[in-house]
Amino acid sequence: MASPEFYDVIILGAGGAGLFCAGAAGARGRSVLVLDHAKTVAEKIRISGGGRCNFTNLHTTPKNFLSENPSFCISALKRYTQADFIALVNRHNIAWHEKTLGQLFCDGSSQQIIDMLLAECARAGAVIRLETKIAAVEKTETGFRVTTGEGALACTSLVVATGGLSIPKIGATGLAYDIARQFGIGVVEPRPALVPFTFDAGLKAELDGLAGVAVDATVACGKARFAEALLFTHKGLSGPAILQISSYWRPGEEIEVNLAPHTDVFAALKEARTAHPKQDVETALARALPKRLADRWCARAEVTGRLADISDARLRALGESTNRWRLTPAGTEGYRTAEVTAGGIDTRHLSSKTMEAKSVPGLYFIGEAVDVTGHLGGFNFQWAWSSGYVAAQNV
Repeated sequence: MASPEFYDVIILGAGGAGLFCAGAAGARGRSVLVLDHAKTVAEKIRISGGGRCNFTNLHTTPKNFLSENPSFCISALKRYTQADFIALVNRHNIAWHEKTLGQLFCDGSSQQIIDMLLAECARAGAVIRLETKIAAVEKTETGFRVTTGEGALACTSLVVATGGLSIPKIGATGLAYDIARQFGIGVVEPRPALVPFTFDAGLKAELDGLAGVAVDATVACGKARFAEALLFTHKGLSGPAILQISSYWRPGEEIEVNLAPHTDVFAALKEARTAHPKQDVETALARALPKRLADRWCARAEVTGRLADISDARLRALGESTNRWRLTPAGTEGYRTAEVTAGGIDTRHLSSKTMEAKSVPGLYFIGEAVDVTGHLGGFNFQWAWSSGYVAAQNV
């Protein structure tokens, strides 16, 4: 039987983390092969940021990440920072701009970031093979044997960069979790994150017709709190504030929404009643909320008509429902629309300095597959770059 084709490093997954790791490992003189079952590389990069790729965030710190071990990400983020990635983008002459809250986007398209990663791989001699299905992974005396539909391969170091379960239409699978479990490595239960919420039938009926209405809001779940835009949808709630809090939410938990965070609505309504007693309460509330939402909110609270005819108690109830709307989402839209997967490879089983499995020398996990999940705004891509970099320095 012929000996399997050998590489120093085989990387499973041609997404952001895998490609970045391949280029960095190849630059150290390692022979590198990247395998992926998809027809194209880095599909998640291509569709991200409205097609312009929010490739990092100026304000990246460990506080922008969730994990059962919050300190795990510190080492990688320090060793390869947002400034390091920006410098790489600049070297490739990719024009970029900053949007709100330190989010960086390409001026052109996300394809520029993909082309940059492919150029780095080519320069380093890394080989990329697409439409290659992984049939089996085995540990050998000298490293690993990877069996594909086209035959067997061998390597000293194996890097798993196959991502999570989010957006299955672009090929997401649970391969990373399967490999981890095969080698006795723990997996924190995966769940959709950065994902819209859905309403139950009753609330959906109450708020029917509000799809497309957006407000600046503050949304809280437990100790987590985000102040960004909120969007009503046909199914429930979305927008940056909702996507952010969804990463912290668990089924059955209540969230609290302030639909008018810059206004004490009860005080504003009382003041309006004094100044304009004949004014309808809907008109007064529309100073703090979009008109369509104000009308529905008053009807829902059964507080309607002229301000002069409405008691303090009823105005207070309307104000409370606006400034402290408490609801329990029915669920989320799931992996179909989730931007990332929370949970994943248990970091207790990995070295934070190398991303290597503590119990399986030569086996590495990077990127979204790991139980490190960033906030919305470029942080998950930065984790891909940082975790890919530290693995590349050690394979």
